[in-house]
Amino acid sequence: MAKGLFVTLEGSEGVGKSTQLRLLQSALASLGHDVLTTREPGGSPGAEDLRQLLLFGKNPLSLRAEILTHFAARADHLDNMITPALARGQIVVCDRFTDSTMAYQGYGRAEGDPDVLDLIARLQNQLGQDPDVTFLLEAPRNVARLRLAARGAPVDRYEQSDEAFHARVSAGFREIARQNTGAFAGCRPTNSQQKRLIA
Repeated sequence: MAKGLFVTLEGSEGVGKSTQLRLLQSALASLGHDVLTTREPGGSPGAEDLRQLLLFGKNPLSLRAEILTHFAARADHLDNMITPALARGQIVVCDRFTDSTMAYQGYGRAEGDPDVLDLIARLQNQLGQDPDVTFLLEAPRNVARLRLAARGAPVDRYEQSDEAFHARVSAGFREIARQNTGAFAGCRPTNSQQKRLIA
């Protein structure tokens, strides 16, 4: 059986990733593809437990512990869901992956500290599984805030952060895209693969 395709959707809070994930899943399924949709942090049962700690835990973690916890959740998610699905030939569409760790922890919390960015990159290299294609979604911050308010869901630790943090995260996503495409195009190839992307 042919190896599946690993697609990730990235972007700041309230840009519409969940909506686009559902639309993409529906479109791919209508074409006869076997699609698994999932999310990070979380996805697998163990990773969902770590999601609760990361987003709603009573005691915030140090930056290094936070990064390592994201990668612990990611390793469990890969081992128990993503890698087996790809081996079965499924298309996996994931709401967030390592680019979010780079943007939120590397650029948002660490303000682009090269040592922190390097730590995240080295941890991802150890996992050995990059997306085949990534789509980066953006929306004006005022639109994103209105969407978040309309959800009526509990506000997580990152959503509670100040506007300066969210500005750094958005700039971080754009920098990640720039480094991987040479010019911001709303999406990017990963793992040094020049994939054809549809914006």
